[in-house]
Amino acid sequence: KAAFGSAGRRIPYRILHVINQDGESLGNMHRAEALKLMDQHDLKLVLLRENVEPPVYRLMTGQQIHEEQLKRAEKKKASPKPGMVQKELSFSSAIAKNDLETKTKQISQWIEKKYHVKVTIRQAK
Repeated sequence: KAAFGSAGRRIPYRILHVINQDGESLGNMHRAEALKLMDQHDLKLVLLRENVEPPVYRLMTGQQIHEEQLKRAEKKKASPKPGMVQKELSFSSAIAKNDLETKTKQISQWIEKKYHVKVTIRQAK
């Protein structure tokens, strides 16, 4: 999906549902009326929902857009990634005892977090 931000003046739809910066619905209107409103109040139009009829746009200030982008980025970071995370660890067969203990602790932490762990042991010279 495209990044959340101002749609500018490139609006492919003739009729849109517009919401003002306070969250109140202004109803359905023609694209020209929405652009005129945008210019009068020195705001930006942002696409909220595209797959409804008519598509929903919101008038927002630059600050509101920035805050919303930060919120979405934070939410994306917090949500777990699809699929399984795989961790890979490689060490020599001549590893020191305490190094081996440290690496096994790390492996057990990864397993507790439900990661897939791949361990590779290289033969020492």
